[in-house]
Amino acid sequence: MGLTINQIRDNTTRARHLMQRSRAQGFAVGAFNIDNQETLIAIARAAQKLSAPVLVEVSDGEVKAIGLDNIRDMVDNYRLEYGIEMYVNLDHSPTVEDCKRAIDVGFEFIHIDISQANHDATTEDIIAKTKEVVEYARFTGALVESEPHYFGGSSNLHVESIDYEEIKKTFSTPEGAKAFVDATGIDTFAAAVGNLHGKYPVPKQLDLELLQKIRDSIDCQISLHGGSDTPLHYFEEAAKIGVSKININSDMRFAFRKELEKVLAENPDEYAVVKLMPQVYAAVQAVVEEKIQAFGSANRAVM
Repeated sequence: MGLTINQIRDNTTRARHLMQRSRAQGFAVGAFNIDNQETLIAIARAAQKLSAPVLVEVSDGEVKAIGLDNIRDMVDNYRLEYGIEMYVNLDHSPTVEDCKRAIDVGFEFIHIDISQANHDATTEDIIAKTKEVVEYARFTGALVESEPHYFGGSSNLHVESIDYEEIKKTFSTPEGAKAFVDATGIDTFAAAVGNLHGKYPVPKQLDLELLQKIRDSIDCQISLHGGSDTPLHYFEEAAKIGVSKININSDMRFAFRKELEKVLAENPDEYAVVKLMPQVYAAVQAVVEEKIQAFGSANRAVM
């Protein structure tokens, strides 16, 4: 069932208040990707147990698999069932049109990422299309996030090491961040300071000194993508610096698959899959709870 425009605006107003609280109180909100309903249940249970606000996010592949309206309805249903503070984020959306559709459905958070579909997109093209989404989002009040260039990695299990000398070439700069925010009017800047999509053989390293300089250069919110496989102390420091949103995906997918493989191996004669899922929920929920604690968002929910 679709939301009315007043309901959407009420939700986006609360989402904006959440981002303001995160800055004022020094915590970050977890944005957790879902592949299916089971992952959503794990997120909802973690949020309820720890009284934490959460974002449920979907990227282009997940939208195509589940559907924008279905995602909106599922999140609303579980939000009410569990009595939690939960919002929806469109993650790394490659086109303006897809962003507009998500805004119309009532997503509170929108990430427009033109370079996702075209790694060679020009700065001018990225700025123009980001501004178009920002303008469109004003009708509902949805918060718009973007970045000025392609963000590396993928939400998968990588076997190669991280070449930080190469990655540093794509780091955000305070000057570049300010210029992009000023040019687009976005609500959230996706910073690149060593965070990288996916899981790697070695832990990630974040340049917190650079992150502080970026925080000092802009007034809008800051997000960190590629939060999986990152030592937790970086999250604690990032929240204190003023990061408001941290994305987690690969760690959850890894836990889901490994636990599912284990459960299937232990129950070769069980074909009622629904009976096997509680153990999988619990594995994913443990990952979400760990991140919430590191982000400092436990006991921060406001209903």
